[in-house]
Amino acid sequence: MVSVSEVTDVCKVLESRLQHKGDITILLTDSRSLTNPQGVLFIALVSKHGDGHKYIEELYGRGVRSFMIEQPLHLWIDLFPEANFFRVENTLKALQLLAIAHRKKFSYPVIGITGSNGKTVVKEFLNQLLRKDFSIVRSPRSYNSQIGVPLSVWNMGEGHNLGIFEAGISRVGEMARLARIIKPTIGVFTCIGTAHQENFKTMEEKLQEKLLLFLDCRVVIYNADNELIRNAIRSSGLEARGLGWSMRDRSAPLFVEDVTSTEEMTSITVCFMGLIESFVIPFTDKASIENVIHCIAVLLYLKPAMLSNADPFLKLEPVAMRLELKEGNHGNIVINDSYNNDYGSLDIALDFQQRRVRTPGMRRVLILSDILESGMLPKTLYRNVAALIRDRKVDKFFAVGRELAKQRTSFEGIDCSFYETTADLLESQELKSISGACILIKGARQFRFEQICDRLSKQVHETTLEINLQSIAQNVEHYSSLIKPETKMICMVKARGYGVGSYELAKTLEDCHVDYLAVAVADEGKELRERGVRMPIIVMNPEPTTWSTLLEYKLEPEIYSFSLLRKFMAATMEHGLRSYPIHIKVDSGMHRLGFSPNDMDELAQLLLLHPEVEVASIFSHLSAADTPEFDQFTLQQIRTFDHAAHALAARLPNKPLMHILNTAGIERFSEYQYDMVRLGIGLYGISPNGREGLQGVVRLRSTILQIKEIPAGEPVGYGCKGVCDHNMRIAVLPIGYADGYRRCLGLGVGQVLVGDKLCPTVGNICMDTCMIDVTEANAFEGQRVTLFGDPRIPIEEIATRLDTIPYELLSSLSPRVKRLYYRE
Repeated sequence: MVSVSEVTDVCKVLESRLQHKGDITILLTDSRSLTNPQGVLFIALVSKHGDGHKYIEELYGRGVRSFMIEQPLHLWIDLFPEANFFRVENTLKALQLLAIAHRKKFSYPVIGITGSNGKTVVKEFLNQLLRKDFSIVRSPRSYNSQIGVPLSVWNMGEGHNLGIFEAGISRVGEMARLARIIKPTIGVFTCIGTAHQENFKTMEEKLQEKLLLFLDCRVVIYNADNELIRNAIRSSGLEARGLGWSMRDRSAPLFVEDVTSTEEMTSITVCFMGLIESFVIPFTDKASIENVIHCIAVLLYLKPAMLSNADPFLKLEPVAMRLELKEGNHGNIVINDSYNNDYGSLDIALDFQQRRVRTPGMRRVLILSDILESGMLPKTLYRNVAALIRDRKVDKFFAVGRELAKQRTSFEGIDCSFYETTADLLESQELKSISGACILIKGARQFRFEQICDRLSKQVHETTLEINLQSIAQNVEHYSSLIKPETKMICMVKARGYGVGSYELAKTLEDCHVDYLAVAVADEGKELRERGVRMPIIVMNPEPTTWSTLLEYKLEPEIYSFSLLRKFMAATMEHGLRSYPIHIKVDSGMHRLGFSPNDMDELAQLLLLHPEVEVASIFSHLSAADTPEFDQFTLQQIRTFDHAAHALAARLPNKPLMHILNTAGIERFSEYQYDMVRLGIGLYGISPNGREGLQGVVRLRSTILQIKEIPAGEPVGYGCKGVCDHNMRIAVLPIGYADGYRRCLGLGVGQVLVGDKLCPTVGNICMDTCMIDVTEANAFEGQRVTLFGDPRIPIEEIATRLDTIPYELLSSLSPRVKRLYYRE
């Protein structure tokens, strides 16, 4: 909490107009996250693809009365006479200054965590291990950015006695700011890897930047067996405060004497302060083992007595790093967050639900379990939960758990149903009555809400295409860094978003504030409009039979010929329209669709006679921007386009945008970015030129239905083509060529990742199934396997085996392959 006078002092306000003296309790940076306007300060952040000033009018109408801005005060004070305005030089820096001032009010220990991977997992493991002994405030989910960190630290309060915050960076100069905000007393360095390496000259430079978080720490915990980290700790002057753990050096403050794994458990024996303790954890992977050892080191420093009790380590639960979206029965959307349940994450999940409501009439349903070990008194906790449900306008609330039932009086005025157990809710049949709703499922792990999710989900096909929406956002950010701040971006969502699903992709891109979407045909654009997507949409292959659809849903056509232009102008005249936006395509050498460069004079004359349309952009398409041997051809295409586009633009009354670069063009010819670029396959983390720094987006997975022992010499599959040359153990998967898993991947051409083993296909691919050789794998029935999308079996490799491109593989996947969307 901060007073308005403190805001003026702390944020170096250049000028202000104050109409209210109430305290600021909530810092808001995203207009879509507003619940209750009381005590809100909206900070109008300005970034490459977004400007918070655009949302001031809307927020004022919804009751917000305090705004932090960069634009001159006189532009705003007359329009919104009842509002407080604070003008600063940079709103992001002002947000960070508020967090720095807030952090100074508290003297309890704060753990700061950084590293290339594992930050969120270590933070959540520490929360599980310490929550019975401490009242903890921590970063929600992965809030570790220049915006996320100050918002996290703002949650610190007098009722807490331990803070745990993570810090992530992507370039030089960022960590010093985060260090001032978090001001950790205990530092944890998880690991070092290649993430964001493209923005650093060397790995050592990135290490030194990350270690700036720990300059004022009393202790720094790290893996002393990693030579890079160990040397960086020494050169940074942190060695004297280091608590390095080691599996090799017995003289280390924490020596890991033994690590032994079985199929499901790992035993870790450590030596410290002359004592030996053993812990059993329910994980066997290397990353989880290292993350737990980091936690043991934190406990060793913070409260050594806790290490005498190994029970909390055995009860560690996997950290649910993702929130999943699925198509539900009866027109529902299902948001599955059923492995993570606390008050802070409930607010974030309800905010996500609010953004995924497709139409104004779509009902919001919440299914929630008891919130365990919150650190709050139950009466206070559930009163806060009820207020959150009211603020988020939830239409129907299903409460599962005895504690929720005890606190039912807190939920008066809310349409509620209370059940003591998950089984009681499932047996009630009440879930069958839900239709046309956006359903958020959120529960503690012990309530096994995955049963509810399965009941409500539409498809039960065991094969899924997993789509990481957070990675899409990160890839947009990556390509944005390659272009100028003022350059606009079109994102291609045609062919159902290259097979991943155009709606969820479009909503994610809308959140990223890209400028345009592009679809192939009018019906694709119509579907997006009907599901609530409002940003500009270009139709790349419009047909005269769809003019009415195109005009009704305000879709903007690509125009590539005189005949098409005349037909569209006739349609706009018939509807009495003026200045309807169109996009002129020039054939610069690909010889697909487009006006000839020689047509520009005639085209300009025709356009000037018809004010019904207005050229929004002029563009062309590069044929071989990803192929260095055709660079001279590409440059000739650009010259041809440049001459034609400028010739046409010079004759028009407005100034149309120009664009020619696709994904490969952005990577290799960014100097020709003009006013706008078009991002396609790069959205999915696939670089035509093998560029580093992208995040994988899609993963095709299936499940082993059955395992069989086949003697040597026996045939497998249709045509007896797959003859076993040894005694073979085969697994049958429920995916075949009808799902888009191509028949030519049979007979050992394709491979499937089973555990950590790549297993070849056996026999021909069938319509609905395929068989793989799991003789060398530790396989079992019901096991999930990966057909592509893992670093060990990338989609590019499968495409190469088939002599095709990743576009074709993605867009060929059948609709019966369930799309599973999630955010980290």
